[in-house]
Parts: sequence; structure tokens; C-alpha cells
Amino acid sequence: MTIKVALCGLGAVGMPVARWLDAGVPGLSLVALSAADIDRAVAKVADFRTPPPVVTLGQLPDMADIVVECAPPELFAELGEATLRAGKIFMPLSVTSLLPRLDLVDLAKQFGTRIIVPSGAIVGLDAVRAASYGTIYSVVMKTRKPPKSLRDAKFVVEQGYDLDALTEPMMLYSGTVSEAAAMFPANVNIAVALAFAGIGPEKTLYEIWADPGVDRNSHTVAVDADSTRFEISVAGVPTKETPGTGKLTPLSVMATLEGLVTTFRVGT
Repeated sequence: MTIKVALCGLGAVGMPVARWLDAGVPGLSLVALSAADIDRAVAKVADFRTPPPVVTLGQLPDMADIVVECAPPELFAELGEATLRAGKIFMPLSVTSLLPRLDLVDLAKQFGTRIIVPSGAIVGLDAVRAASYGTIYSVVMKTRKPPKSLRDAKFVVEQGYDLDALTEPMMLYSGTVSEAAAMFPANVNIAVALAFAGIGPEKTLYEIWADPGVDRNSHTVAVDADSTRFEISVAGVPTKETPGTGKLTPLSVMATLEGLVTTFRVGT
């Protein structure tokens, strides 16, 4: 059996995943793409071994078994609802957009399908999820990013911060993941994924820093539970196309997709 995959978005995440699928992955087939600029998307995949059709967002669910969302957050709700109502698997990358639309989880149950969130640019979600079956006392995540990757963040623009002028680290936010999601909707996807894996967005604590001293998106996660206590540190390499997105993110999508069809799998 081959799972038919459709991608919405051909940016820093979607394009590497599309090329990987086009190269041939046993059990997976790239059947359709959607993008804001259809003509540009057609040109980008013209050199593929088997260029998939580039269609409108609304056409994707009827053509695929699983729809991967790696598009601007404003498309999240429409794509997610259409995919789940069609009984297809929805794989979102804009995880922050799921917070105000948790009704989509109920919709997935209603139509007998699933929402699967890749780990993205963070690690250790399998351990956090396992610990959640016991008692987790606290989860604290701290993020440091190069200023250029945060200069267009909603909160930064609203406050009028000139991050390019920074000469030392500046803490932009400290509080819950839930509050951070409203202030940095495009920058805290991995923090939201961490929260969903563990004790929830209201209890997971988060700090975000603009740091001119780092050239990678750096994260530390500290977990204290009755079954374990650990701290992990990640320094992801940013993509050239979108500095706020790490190169590990599309690789995580690949691993998650292949995990659906592989005969040997390690980790949850």
C-alpha cells in the first residue's frame, strides 16, 4: 500500500520534503502541491522526475491520504478543516495555529482520522510524552535566536524594537507558552509542540531572547517529573530562505512521514 501525500507550501520546509518524495520513498507518493503562486510553484517543480500537479488548497484533501501544512498560518484553519472533514490525516507545521482551533481535534475524532505533529526543530518530545504518562512537575523552555530571525515577529513590530541595533541579549518574553503563542505566532511552534507533548500550553513556561551573540536558533528544555529529570540543548542551523526556520524541520517531516510506512521504527 502506498500513502498519497500532498503538500501545502513550497518554502523552506515544503520544497526539501517535495524533492525527497520525488526522489522516491517506498510506501509514499507525492500526488499534489498547493502554493500561493501557482505559476511559480509549477516552475519550481519543473525539474522533478515526476512533477506533481499544482492545485488549489481546496483540492488537496480529495487527492491525498495525508496533507502536510507548511504554509502561512492564515491558511491553517481552512486547510485543516477541509482535510479532516475529508477523513484524511492532517500534518501541521504551524502548530501555534492549533491552539485557538482545538475543535479540530474533535473533528478528527468525528471523521475517524488523525492530526500528526512532527517534532520540527526540537528534540526530546518522545521523552516528554512518555513522562506525561506519569507526573510531570515542570517544563521550562528557553529560546535564543539571532535578531534577524525575530525582527518581523508580531510582538517586535508592535513594540517598535530595533533588533538589528542590539549589542547584547534582550529577553523579549517570559511566561507561559499559551501567552507567547499570541505574541509570536510564527516563532514558537516548537514550544507549542513541546507543550502539547507534556503538560499543556498553560503550564509550560517559556522564554524567548533575541541574542546577537548566536548564529543558530538555540533552545534548552528542562523537564522535572516523577519518572525522570533531564535537560536538553539544541542549536539548530537556520535555513537561508527563512532564518526563523531550522534545517531540522523539513527533515523531521520526512522522518514522520516515513514512520507511517516503515517496517522498522525507533522511538515514539
